[in-house]
Amino acid sequence: MDLAPKQSQSESSSTHRSTAEQRLKYFMQDVTGRALVMMESATQGQNGIAMDLVQEAFISLHKAYADKSTEEWYPLFYTILNNKLQDWRRKEARRASPFSLFRKSNLDSDDDEVMDIVDESTPNPLMFLDQALAVEEIQAAISQLPARQQQAFMLRAWEGFDTQTTAQIMNCSEGSVKTHYHRAIQGLRTMLSHLNPNMRGSSDEE
Repeated sequence: MDLAPKQSQSESSSTHRSTAEQRLKYFMQDVTGRALVMMESATQGQNGIAMDLVQEAFISLHKAYADKSTEEWYPLFYTILNNKLQDWRRKEARRASPFSLFRKSNLDSDDDEVMDIVDESTPNPLMFLDQALAVEEIQAAISQLPARQQQAFMLRAWEGFDTQTTAQIMNCSEGSVKTHYHRAIQGLRTMLSHLNPNMRGSSDEE
């Protein structure tokens, strides 16, 4: 007979909750910096808005997916964050143009010509640099890209997601991800060519 005292249901629930909160703490430490860079670029440098979006995404993740593994959290978090970003962009568009409610919003259009290109390997974001001191220039260049190109580049290059996962997060086709990502790399190579002369003339490479 097992004489050891059995853990009560409330104690078990408390331990499980504590474990999930501890995992979330480490997850936040790992992701927050990169997520903030992404949101600051997407909101044109509005740090307060970027912080709010990231925080809201963490809260939603913990409420809805506390039982998921940490590895599953990464794409789930960025899916939630992307949805919150799109909601914010729609609200901003309606505020800027009150009559936008009466016409179809085209903020998230992926109807641009999808290019038939081979999936590109995920680069190190510092591939554009001769020295790490120019990281701020990279961030400034990323902020000048169209929003969907920003997302595709950050998810692929910063977070290292593959094309399929990035497409799921961005809620678009893999072909659209490849196109946005390819154009983002071309744009960044052009804007940052002064940092690395070897990149000149390479913008047409796939």
